[in-house]
Amino acid sequence: MPPVPPTIPTRRKRTGAPRQNNTRQILNAAEKVFAAHGLSGTRMNDIAEASNLPKANIHYYFRTKEDLYRATLKQLLDDWLGDASKWLSADRSPQEGLRGFIEAKMEFSRKRPEASRLFAHELLSGGRYVHDFLVDTLRKHVEQRTRVFKAWHEAGLMAKTDPVHFLFCLWAMTQAYADVQVQMAAVLGKPHLTGRDYATGTQTIMQMVSSLLPPSPPETAE
Repeated sequence: MPPVPPTIPTRRKRTGAPRQNNTRQILNAAEKVFAAHGLSGTRMNDIAEASNLPKANIHYYFRTKEDLYRATLKQLLDDWLGDASKWLSADRSPQEGLRGFIEAKMEFSRKRPEASRLFAHELLSGGRYVHDFLVDTLRKHVEQRTRVFKAWHEAGLMAKTDPVHFLFCLWAMTQAYADVQVQMAAVLGKPHLTGRDYATGTQTIMQMVSSLLPPSPPETAE
């Protein structure tokens, strides 16, 4: 058998980037369209138009609308879990980890509110397309974060609290700024939430969370 020409790996490497970029472009557009119209109300034509790609390209990467819907949810969930794994780690202090996680979640709610609303809609519809994720991947993820909270407590860095329900509260507080931002903006008398509102929300959540952390030692004058 003749040797494989050295140019073939190069061609494969070059074709990988456009495929990855196209896939992300499609998923980002699908996230917004599915959030606005739901699975049943969305057509592949809508996503092709939103992504500025031909419909044939959409079907090349995703055979059916349901396949695309599952992939869209998976991208969202992978991003969420990635932030939690990065920040809620025993290698970090509770103050650093919790602030980093809350800031990341609030930034997600600010930049990608459609993603959070899409997930909420899927849960309200029964969670058919995320059931396996919830009972397997998410459950294991929560168990890992639970071990982090317990490690912080055992090290005297955090007060004892129910770790699972504490995580529920963190989800609820941060995702509310995406799911019900219209309500929040109306109460504040604004057309939409501003960057300052998200910063204030972050600081307020941290004030509540800090009640579980020991007080910082007072600074000494030099």
